[in-house]
Amino acid sequence: MEINALTWTITLAVIVALLLFDYFFHVRKAHTPTIKEAAIWSAVYVGFALVFGLVFFVFGDTRHAIEYYSGYLTEKALSVDNLFVFLVIMASFKVPRDYQQKVLLFGITFALISRTAFILLGAAIIELWSDVFYLFGIFLLLIAGQQLRGEMTGSEENKDEADNVMVRLAKRVLPASDQYDRDRLFTRVNGKRLMTPMLLVMVAIGATDILFAFDSIPAIFGLTQDPYIVFTATAFSLMGLRQLFFLIDGLLDRLVYLAYGLAAVLGFIGVKLVLHALHENNLPFVNGGENVPVAEIDTGVSLLVIVAILIVTVVASLASPKGRALVALQNAEKYSHRYTKLDPNAPAEDRRKAEELMDTWTHRAEEVPPRLREGLIEHKERYSEIIRTAHETRLASAQSEGRDVPTISHTIVNNQGPTL
Repeated sequence: MEINALTWTITLAVIVALLLFDYFFHVRKAHTPTIKEAAIWSAVYVGFALVFGLVFFVFGDTRHAIEYYSGYLTEKALSVDNLFVFLVIMASFKVPRDYQQKVLLFGITFALISRTAFILLGAAIIELWSDVFYLFGIFLLLIAGQQLRGEMTGSEENKDEADNVMVRLAKRVLPASDQYDRDRLFTRVNGKRLMTPMLLVMVAIGATDILFAFDSIPAIFGLTQDPYIVFTATAFSLMGLRQLFFLIDGLLDRLVYLAYGLAAVLGFIGVKLVLHALHENNLPFVNGGENVPVAEIDTGVSLLVIVAILIVTVVASLASPKGRALVALQNAEKYSHRYTKLDPNAPAEDRRKAEELMDTWTHRAEEVPPRLREGLIEHKERYSEIIRTAHETRLASAQSEGRDVPTISHTIVNNQGPTL
């Protein structure tokens, strides 16, 4: 498939059109997407990205198709990991739920711009100095090691992202308000023009986007050196990230081994880059400046390895004791909250089903080992209040109606809350 100026123009036009569509039809009017809306549009964007890869097959360009899918999967996995940090930042700034879409769309747009700049820079460096793959490979291996170290030592560096240097600089240069004014970036207080937290959170997101590009771009250059494939795989991995956030919000935490999986992917690509650099070696102090006869990892093999790592990561996360414990705790909180919000005039059958779900998951949550519960419940007071309130409501309702109540509700109420 020939990639020329027309190909680039059409691709850029499509991506800009998708961004504008996202803004004018979804984000412009502040609202919280429903699960159905998020699921439909996530499927549309993922489907669009997958169909785009098929275009290469249609033109008989199998190599570029495999490179594109390998890059897309890698970048998508890294993007999902980025959502964790976005979640921390928005929680730190207490961004109202209805306005989170706007923040995410800004983050995606800024990421596209910053990563395009990094792609052009990377392509230029590779053109001038092919041995840069040594640096890319070593850098990815260091990033993979840092991921592992952070996960194994329980590093909480992500919690500092909301107070990075760009945010501190913005606060120093411009006066800021502590209150949101809908989704406006500036507001007036006593006649003074002030920044709102909305602008500050966008500054924080933008700054972290730049940091994310440092591992994202070398990773995909390890799978393909074609700037067009690098750009499209990166762009399509970011498109639909806003919808994905609302679809899997609450499920992200269940991927307890995601950091290990990403470390494995980055480490694998780092090794691939170093092998490629050795094979194309020009450094005089390595094998006298001659190519080193090492086996390179085929792109098709890379795709299979990346898919396998991601599948194992997801399955292991959901099947692990930690993953199951997190599911139990989250569902106990979710179904208890839903029970308290149940319409008093709801049909008896709906109330019975809600009680069954609440009882089932509360019982499972109570069985979670203390060592896991301690590390998985972040907001203990809120968790306890939600569970206790639900069972107090249920107990009062049952007693007024003369119904029997399972032991779990009595236990929760008598102990003034669930086990913490």
